[in-house]
Amino acid sequence: MKTLKITLFAVLGVFLFSANVNAQSAKGPAITTSAAAQKPSSAVKWTEEIHDFEDLVKGVPVSHDFTFINTTKQTVIITDVKASCGCTATNYTKTPIKPGEKGSITATYNAAAQGAFSKAVTVTLNEGEAPKILTIKGKVLE
Repeated sequence: MKTLKITLFAVLGVFLFSANVNAQSAKGPAITTSAAAQKPSSAVKWTEEIHDFEDLVKGVPVSHDFTFINTTKQTVIITDVKASCGCTATNYTKTPIKPGEKGSITATYNAAAQGAFSKAVTVTLNEGEAPKILTIKGKVLE
């Protein structure tokens, strides 16, 4: 009797499992795209995303302005700007940027250490899109 109960439970389990698999395959293939891939691309247009300072003098900080134009139909606000290390300071447009207006992010690198460098500045807008990565690079001479 015990063997019969175990067999019935096993058959019932197999039946439920196969019914679930059939129901899912009837729905069509599963969509596995990420949320970021489903979002439309940004209409904010950057003038550049990478700036090369080339050769720098050690001990002399340098700055570069990354600019963009708001080509959306909505006001854009820069909600966060983070540098990849403490050697890079940032400043950015704090006021809302209306459609057709320009905004900017200033990255200032303190050229304190000799050698090549590449630093990232991560910019987050209120659009709900993935953050934008801007890059400054160069080589600090003695």
